[in-house]
Amino acid sequence: MSWGTELWDQFDNLEKHTQWGIDILEKYIKFVKERTDIELSYAKQLRNLSKKYQPKKNSKEEEEYKYTACKAFLSTLNEMNDYAGQHEVISENMTSQITVDLMRYVQELKQERKSNFHDGRKAQQHIETCWKQLESSKRRFERDCKEADRAQQYFEKMDADINVTKADVEKARQQAQLRHQMAEDSKADYSSILQRFNQEQWEYYHTHIPNIFQKIQEMEERRIVRIGESMKTYAEVDRQVIPIIGKCLDGIVKAAESIDQKNDSQLVVEAYKSGFEPPGDIEFEDYTQPMKRTVSENSLSSSKEGKPELKFGGKSRGKLWPFIKKNKLVSLLTSPHQPPPPPPASASPSAVPNGPQSPKQQKEPLSHRFNEFMTSKPKIHCFRSLKRGLSLKLGATPEDFSNLPPEQRRKKLQQKVDDLNKEIQKETDQRDAITKMKDVYLKNPQMGDPASLDHKLAEVTQNIERLRLETQKFEAWLAEVEGRLPARSEQARRQSGMYDGQTHQTVTNCAQDRESPDGSYTEEQSQESELKVLATDFDDEFDDEEPLPAIGTCKALYTFEGQNEGTISVVEGETLSVIEEDKGDGWTRIRRNEDEEGYVPTSYVEVYLDKNAKGS
Repeated sequence: MSWGTELWDQFDNLEKHTQWGIDILEKYIKFVKERTDIELSYAKQLRNLSKKYQPKKNSKEEEEYKYTACKAFLSTLNEMNDYAGQHEVISENMTSQITVDLMRYVQELKQERKSNFHDGRKAQQHIETCWKQLESSKRRFERDCKEADRAQQYFEKMDADINVTKADVEKARQQAQLRHQMAEDSKADYSSILQRFNQEQWEYYHTHIPNIFQKIQEMEERRIVRIGESMKTYAEVDRQVIPIIGKCLDGIVKAAESIDQKNDSQLVVEAYKSGFEPPGDIEFEDYTQPMKRTVSENSLSSSKEGKPELKFGGKSRGKLWPFIKKNKLVSLLTSPHQPPPPPPASASPSAVPNGPQSPKQQKEPLSHRFNEFMTSKPKIHCFRSLKRGLSLKLGATPEDFSNLPPEQRRKKLQQKVDDLNKEIQKETDQRDAITKMKDVYLKNPQMGDPASLDHKLAEVTQNIERLRLETQKFEAWLAEVEGRLPARSEQARRQSGMYDGQTHQTVTNCAQDRESPDGSYTEEQSQESELKVLATDFDDEFDDEEPLPAIGTCKALYTFEGQNEGTISVVEGETLSVIEEDKGDGWTRIRRNEDEEGYVPTSYVEVYLDKNAKGS
């Protein structure tokens, strides 16, 4: 099958068909271009998506990725980033292997098509010129034959007429012969041109046109093969990245399978475990029996006549509350939780027979107290940390992390020790490097002065010593928390025994938060001696606590009977020392003598602050 023999007369249709083939190729190139743009856009969107959900550095999100589920999600984001990279590879390969190649081929195809059809039109023009020459010689031969026939008829007519002279007859005969000669010449010319045209026409239809159409056919078939190969390449480019995409998906599946719910649950325990023991049973309070309630520790210590009685139930009988030994311990407690009472309406307390009383808290139901315990902040189990707890209120973070629950404190101290060890190792390496450099300078003085390194070496050695002391300090705190110190373990055992027998109300009395329980505990008179012994055991814990300095004086405007815990009684006209001014809660902290401290309503006293105290 050949276009030259089968389609010898379809030159124009072949020209249209080949142009249509080039248009199809250009359309396919445009399709591939748009596909590459889509792949690039998709890869960019995937990368942005992965970046959007990546944890931010030095943020709380970064700490959350210690859980296996979050680690799996992070692995998924990384795999999606690689997945996006494969789509970029698809775009690059399609551009280089298909688009660029086909665009270059289209230009070559257009040039080849133009050349082939130019040769075809040239052959057409040549055969048309030969045809015109043939037509022209044919018309001339026909005209000369007609002229020769007319000249012969005219001669015969003149020869038959007797009236015509012999000269006219001779002239007509010569004219007829001339016309016959011209007709013979035209015939010979027409015959020659006809033979040449037939030769040219045969060559045109059997040689030139078949050759040109054959070239056009081969060009079109190459175009068809090329577009088929491009489609195969299109599929192969996708197939090449399928294994890598499969690995990305396998990575996501592997990350999902690595999720360990038990491990995550354990991490939650490590993150939020306080180390406290659950509260013990709340003692039954029998309101049917007459009970003698005590006032606050301040009132106990300030009263010279009555003796304090504490009442503990269950296991804690015989273990007395240690705060009643010294009133300065009570000064570590915060101001009363309730608002201060308003000043009396009259100018003199004599107008009010009973005098103003601080409001008393009503006994809350058992369910309310339990809910308060469950929602309250962790309490401080170490008596020494009471003052540290007060410093926390001012915004200062304790160096030993005593504001944290035991388990969290242990983790913080362990982390601090690890960081200090890393710094020590870094400084040690630097010291070794300086020492080696100094040895080199000693062996080769031309390289440098050894004495120039002494200052740096001394500085590094001093840093190492400072870091070691710091590490020892934190290790001691860590050992204290972990119970490795015997003295501290014994004290912790005694404290634990006390807490087991006390109610939630007593726990809140040694808490860091400011609370004001309305009730006090009593104990039998026979246990007063045990109170002194137990309080003596805890004296050492607070011997190093310095009393707060006085920042001024105050004069009592009204009589106030401090019956609640943390308050102190004053008499109208009495002058006392101010150790802590009103913080906005309506209470002022004052001191009588050296041992009696407590809070009074600010509106009941007139305060005179020292100028130096104000400045400090």
